[in-house]
Amino acid sequence: MNDQLANLDPADGDLAYELDRAHVFHSWSAQGALKPLVIAGGAGCEVWDYAGTRYLDFSSQLVNTNIGHQHPAVVDAIKKQADILTTIAPATANLARGEAAKRILARAGSHFGKVFFTNGGADANENAIRMARLTTGRDKVLSAYRSYHGNTGAAIVATGDWRRVPNEYSRGHAHFFGPFAYRSDFWSETPEQETERALHHLERVVVSEGAASIAAILLETVPGTAGVLVPPPGYLQGVRELCDKYGIVLIFDEVMCGFGRTGEWFAWQGFGVTPDLITFAKGVNSGYVPIGGVVISESIANAFEDQVFPGGLTYSGHPLAAASVVAALDAMESEGIVENAKSIGAEHLGPGLAALAEKHPLIGEVRGLGVFWALDLVDDPETRQPISAGLMGALKTALVSRGLLPFVADNRIHVVPPCIVTPDEVAKALAIYDEAFTEVESTL
Repeated sequence: MNDQLANLDPADGDLAYELDRAHVFHSWSAQGALKPLVIAGGAGCEVWDYAGTRYLDFSSQLVNTNIGHQHPAVVDAIKKQADILTTIAPATANLARGEAAKRILARAGSHFGKVFFTNGGADANENAIRMARLTTGRDKVLSAYRSYHGNTGAAIVATGDWRRVPNEYSRGHAHFFGPFAYRSDFWSETPEQETERALHHLERVVVSEGAASIAAILLETVPGTAGVLVPPPGYLQGVRELCDKYGIVLIFDEVMCGFGRTGEWFAWQGFGVTPDLITFAKGVNSGYVPIGGVVISESIANAFEDQVFPGGLTYSGHPLAAASVVAALDAMESEGIVENAKSIGAEHLGPGLAALAEKHPLIGEVRGLGVFWALDLVDDPETRQPISAGLMGALKTALVSRGLLPFVADNRIHVVPPCIVTPDEVAKALAIYDEAFTEVESTL
């Protein structure tokens, strides 16, 4: 790392910024107002710019660098695979692809039989929806309003937030409200009430939409971008029971919450509920090479033994990506990275964030598990009115100026470091959060 920092040229940073602003079209943005941070390199839980300024990455970029930046085993595996075979069509058999699927299935358990590889999370959800429709002979897909499933045809329409509205070109989608006790849509006073009422609402939607027309319920096991909404006790079990009652395929979207993020290999394993299909991406190889996929139950996989599956991608199971999956999962196993995420959440991050909430009135609620947390920020703890965009901007500026990269969404700061984060790095981050909140609150 020191060699990389010593060889930085600020002129390269200037050039990178100029080229970006001249030629790169950014997602989810009005282009003219952008001033992107220029990153030169990274290692572990840190990244740095061309001036050598180092930042503690508590965003994990887009909550994907679970194994941290530049893990040497994963980088080496990509290099070695490049020397062997850089690319091959998905119709062939490839050793790296097979080894990657074997490892993913080993983590998912015996209920699952095959893996269909995609380029990322959005097309994983597209293909899971396709599998559900084909195997049920039904068309409709139910998903939650507080959700994000990707920016492609069916995935964006399955999404519940504002990004769906200008993109509603896909057919057969309906939405429902999932549980969120802090801002309950059901006037609940306890987690038990929230579960009971949310499940009642969901069954009413199922019946009203026509149960015999519904192919799938698509849920983020723990909704991420919507606010790290840990489901209350019994909710996921209740959804599973409704799916079984009405013959509906249950899809858990684990693109963000899978592969260590919640302190489990898959988030659903912490709730004791098994889906029919699992979608994944991000943490499976920390995004070192684009890849995603669908983990398919034995029964659904068997449905395509004689029936053609009408889907495919040129880069499905790309060898470089598959090799990075093998190395990432092996490293996560041998280095105890998933266990680290769980202990960090229970012993350091959770208690530390709770202490911050006691000190700072802007923090209305702390919620999460593992290395997957959110601070819900409010003007008033009683009314729970979200703070303004201006205050959010001030907090983000205060954090970045102190050397921490935050994940900011609406009125929330998502605290989502890599799964390899250490207690010392958590302590450093907590001190930065404390300073930033103190600075912003002093202006109120």
